[in-house]
Amino acid sequence: MTVQNSSHNANAVFQDLHIHTTYSTGDSAVVPEQTVQFIAALTHARIVGISDHFEYLTGKAFADYEKTVRSHKFYVGTEINGALWVTQAAELNFDYFLYHCRDRDEDYRGTEVLLSTGKPVIIAHPFILETNLNRLPSECLIEINNRYIWRNDWKSCLKRYIKRFRFVLSSDAHQPNWLNQLIAQYVAGKMGIKETILFNRAPGHL
Repeated sequence: MTVQNSSHNANAVFQDLHIHTTYSTGDSAVVPEQTVQFIAALTHARIVGISDHFEYLTGKAFADYEKTVRSHKFYVGTEINGALWVTQAAELNFDYFLYHCRDRDEDYRGTEVLLSTGKPVIIAHPFILETNLNRLPSECLIEINNRYIWRNDWKSCLKRYIKRFRFVLSSDAHQPNWLNQLIAQYVAGKMGIKETILFNRAPGHL
């Protein structure tokens, strides 16, 4: 029997926008195999966004990052660690933002700056970072990801906000074997949360 390789993975999730690669040069959880090229070969999701940490993408690094990510027909995102980086990130050609909003006035103001770009703003790790969701604009999206959601009492954390916000599921993958959304999908299913699909087609196929 001959088994043929296929570029389409029938088990692929629809959208995964929180993925790190070796462009996050200072993140010790990222392994050398976690390249943009390898993620493209795995086809774990129909729509992929790469969202490396913004502090490693400043200066000349951004141009190479954007070129490489777009060459694989992936969306270009970034994960921003609080208000310090917001203004710089908002000026660059990202398709969306993942944002660390700690319970600080300046971080809540940062959400307004990012939203003013007209691009999607996903609040990453809100319960781990103790984000007060009551202080966030309802235009923000709330992330449920494989890496951290199970570490909280997610039922009580989420139930108050299901009608107020839209939600995005993600892997937060730093290594190839993390590229799935099993836990995120389980949590969303238990809570009756329907994921918001931000991008229906890969860039270049619009």
